[in-house]
Parts: sequence; C-alpha cells; structure tokens
Amino acid sequence: MKKAIVNLCRLLLAAVFILSGFVKAVDPLGTLYKMQDYLQAMDLGGWLPDLALLAFAVGLSALEFCLGIFMLFAIRRRLTSRTMVIVLAIMTSLTLWLALTDPISDCGCFGDALVLTNWQTFWKNIILLTAALVVAKWPFGMIRFISKSNQWIVINYSLLFILIISGWSLYDRPQFDFRPYHEGTDLREGWNLMMEGNESPYADFFIEKADDGEDITEQVLNNEGYTFLLIAPWLEKADDSQLDLINQVYEYAEDNDYLFYCLTASGESGISLWRDITGADYPFCQTDGTVLKTMIRSNPGLLLLKDGKVIRKWSHNRLPDEYDLARPLEELELGQAAGNTMGRHIAEVMLWFVLPLLLLSITDRLWMWSKWIRKRKNSNSINKKEVKMRKKIVAGNWKMNMNLQDGIALAKELNETLKAEKPNCGVVICTPFIHLASIAQFLDQDIIGLGAENCADKEKGAFTGEVSAEMVKSTGAQYVILGHSERREYYKETPEILKEKVLLAQKNDLKVIFCIGESLEEREAGKQNEVVKAELEGSVFNLSEEDFRKIVIAYEPIWAIGTGKTATAEQAEEIHAYIRSIIAEKYGQAVADDTTILYGGSCKASNAPELFAKPDIDGGLIGGASLKAADFKGIIDAFK
Repeated sequence: MKKAIVNLCRLLLAAVFILSGFVKAVDPLGTLYKMQDYLQAMDLGGWLPDLALLAFAVGLSALEFCLGIFMLFAIRRRLTSRTMVIVLAIMTSLTLWLALTDPISDCGCFGDALVLTNWQTFWKNIILLTAALVVAKWPFGMIRFISKSNQWIVINYSLLFILIISGWSLYDRPQFDFRPYHEGTDLREGWNLMMEGNESPYADFFIEKADDGEDITEQVLNNEGYTFLLIAPWLEKADDSQLDLINQVYEYAEDNDYLFYCLTASGESGISLWRDITGADYPFCQTDGTVLKTMIRSNPGLLLLKDGKVIRKWSHNRLPDEYDLARPLEELELGQAAGNTMGRHIAEVMLWFVLPLLLLSITDRLWMWSKWIRKRKNSNSINKKEVKMRKKIVAGNWKMNMNLQDGIALAKELNETLKAEKPNCGVVICTPFIHLASIAQFLDQDIIGLGAENCADKEKGAFTGEVSAEMVKSTGAQYVILGHSERREYYKETPEILKEKVLLAQKNDLKVIFCIGESLEEREAGKQNEVVKAELEGSVFNLSEEDFRKIVIAYEPIWAIGTGKTATAEQAEEIHAYIRSIIAEKYGQAVADDTTILYGGSCKASNAPELFAKPDIDGGLIGGASLKAADFKGIIDAFK
C-alpha cells in the first residue's frame, strides 16, 4: 500500500511538473512577462534587466520540466524528491501571498494553457507539496522505468530538448499558442460578442490612429480583404534587424491594395524615433501594450488578417521575403488559413522526444528482463549445494587497538601467512583510520580485503574529526563496517544516520558490512527477531535490489560481544535463518540466498568450526581474536 501511494504521488508530481515546465518553455516571453508582473506587484520593477529575467524564465521552465521527467523515470530519487519539496515549498509560500493580496489575476503556473485563480493555485500547491513530502519520505519506493546505468541519457536528452524548445520559441514563436489571438481565431466574431455584452478576452482590444485618435477597430475587423498588422508593443525596445523586410512587406501591401498598420503602445516620441531609424511610411495606431504582447511573442511581429480572422503570424526573425510574396496573396499558400497546427506540433514532440525515450525505456526494460531470465535460468540450473556457495568471509574488527607500528606489523604478518597458505574464504581486516593508507601500500587485497571501522554520514564539510566515505575509499580500502553496536550505543547512531552512511559508502564504491543485533534484555524478552528486522528496515531495506546485493550482514548478539559468552550454534543458526527469511520477504529468495550473513559474537578458533558449519552462517566478524595473527588464522582455518 505504501509503495502504491508513493508511486501515485510520484506520477501526479511528474505530470504536473512536465506540463508546467513545458508550457513555460514553449512561451518563454510569456513567462518573462508574468515575472515582470510579479516584480511590479512587489515594487521591484526594473530590479533585474530583461535579459537576466528571460534567462531565469528559461532556467525555471527547464528545471520544472526536467524535475518532472526525473520523477517520472525515478532518476536520482532522493535528490529529485528533495529538490521538488524545496521548489514546492517556495511556490506554495508565494501563491499564499498571491491568494491573500491578489496583486495579479493569476500566477501563470500553466501559462495560457490553463488559467487558475490564485486560491485554486494555492490549494493545488498544497496537494502537490503533500505528495512531494510523501515521495521524499520514501524515495526508494519509486519504481524505476529505466535502469541506473542509462539514466544519464534521459537526463541529458531532456535538458537538451527543453532548452532547444525554449530557444526555438524565442527565435520564432511559441510552437503551441494558447492565447486568444492564435492562427485561426475569428477576431471579428469575438469582438462582436464582446460588444453585445458577452464575456470576451477582447475587452481591451482597440485600434486608434496615432495621429488623430480615430478608432478604426471595426473598420479593420470588418475588412473582407487582407490586412497586415505590424505588432510592436514598445517601439523603443523593438528589434530593428529586419527593417528591410518590414519595408518590403509594406511596399508589397501598397502594391496589392492590402491594408497595413503598425500597432504599438508607444507614444509620439517612440513612433518618431522608429520613423527616424526605419524611414517608415506606414500608418501607426495605438493599442494596449498588454494586448499587443498577447497577440504575438515578438517585438516586432507580423499578423495577417483576412475577413477578421488571424490566418498567419510571423516573428521578426521569420518574416516573409520577396520570394514568399512573389504573387498576390490570393494566389499564395500563405494567403490561405494555416489550419489547425496543434496536431502537427504534438506529432513533432512525440517524434523528437516522447518516442526516443519510449524506445529507450522499452529496450532498457527488455534488457533487464532478459538479464533476470538468464539469472533465473542460472539459479534454477544449480543444485542446493551450489546455492550455498555464496561468499564466505572472516572479517577482523580491530576496534580502537594498536598503534600504527603494531598495526602495520600485524597486517604484514597476516599478509605473509595467507600468501603462503591461501585461505578457503574471503578475509577482511578493518582497522582504525590511521592505519588504512599505510597498510594498503603492501597488503595483497586479492587475498586480504582492507576496510574501515566507520565513516561519516556527511559527504564533506566543516565536521571536525570526521572521516568521509570518499576519504576512506581514497586510502585504498574496499570495505567499511557500519552500524556496530558500540557505535549505536556510545555515539547514538540512529537508523537515519546509518541510512545516510550506507548510501554514501555505496556512492563511493565501498562494500558495507552492516551490523545488527539485540541486547541481553531484548534477548531475554524474546524480542530479538523484532529488533533485527527493525534495524534492517531502518537503514538498508530502502536500497534497491541491485544495491542491497552489495551489503554483507553481520549479526552480533550484543550480550556476547567481549563478554566471553557465545550464542550456541543452534541459537546463532536460528536467528541467521530468520534474517535470511526477512531478506527473502523484501527482495526475494534469490537475493536472500546470495546474501552473506556473518556471526559476530565472541567467535574463536575453538567454536568457529561448529558455527561455520551451520547452513545460514557464512563466516564471522571477529573482534579481539583478530588482534593476533595465530588466533585469527585459527578462525580462518575453520573453513578447511
């Protein structure tokens, strides 16, 4: 049930973030305008230059889109879910302020594709924030749609795709136009409905001649022929790189008796400046600036009307030239209604983004399925005796014993002894931090693995006295002991702390020997099974199957460590078998059968053969007996 809830929340978040990021990316100028409204409402207008604000708009849309894709594919699950919580916490706070103060009509979270009131947006964000907190609490409950090894393809392809979409929309115009002036819109019909008192998005639409103030809105909309409208919200900021093409279009309109007007919100000084720069002879008209920015996301841009309908739109970078306008519009394709381009744009997105990722996912899943089939066949082809050939390990835990010189001497003695007489099991020595780098220089790690006794739960930073997993790995060590009862008792290491340590250790390719076990009181109360299960669930059962397979479990009855007491072979086998059974419940029998489980309670050369003969005991985590080469060798020889 928990996993189902996590994945439902995950899919909801993915869908909303992908939609929100995409509609912003296809209309970056619209996102810029909305951000300007925000800053205006906060009395921060002009605080950032438009170019910086536009870059932020593009970055925000890319962040939302990529977070949605990463959530959908369960990529970098912890980082993605936590980032989503942070983003939603900020957005929820912002939308609460909008809902309470109502400085702007809507937040623009879905651009013009879906307009919500400020209160609707706030409650939407509350739902999303709740879902994000659920996913962040149990990020590893998300089912992967693509294997970890192929995630980089999705990451890079998604980022590249959304940035190209934004770049193309800035250069040309939005590929998806959700505004009331899109190609195919009947402005005349909308205007007439508004004039009859009906609710309409054209309430602020008007066209007044700049020279005498005459309202020519109805004249333009009722013209049955062609009308070119050059849209320049602010002439002072308009791009003047295509002046020749604009003038050519005007001359073409003059030659063919088509109407041509420049609509702007600039005043007389702005119009005069534009005329001086361009030598423009065409008439100028005044229109509301917000309406002009809604009509086309380009400054300037060009609209072509026929019978009051918008049939073509061009950004200043894609204006028609003399070759496009070689004949009258009545004879040209661009003089005809463009038709519904939504289907074509959806098909392009499917072709260039959805289809490649879908094929990658299917291929990846088929490959993983074939690997599972091969593994299953291999598992079924071996007999029970062969199943028991999981790795046997004897690991020494030196604890806080021996100075550097004594430690080096012991490691050298072990190295020479085991090189001369190869062991029948894996051997690991886990030493204090100060020994690691020195011992790694001469230790033959094909025979004896080197490990640390602990690592920090932080990656790096101002944590005086701590040693990170990366530092441990840099010494040449292969293993690290985590969760030892002494660390839990004396240093109050909680399951959450240990979870972080395990993740960081695996991130740095360290093999974890994870310790679990009960106290004497818990054993006498019959709670040993409950205790070890809770310790596994709290720190390592969050791992994927692939990552859990890298864990070595060490069961250590705390009441038998350093006390001289030892659990009987039957007691040890019973709890080891139980541990293997709960691993099977979580990850399946195949994983349980492959998991190495060590015994770690006052194991000596005298009792090791009896303990290691049990089917579910795969070796030992040895404390005091690992401090003398002969004693440690005696335990290793129990596997002969």
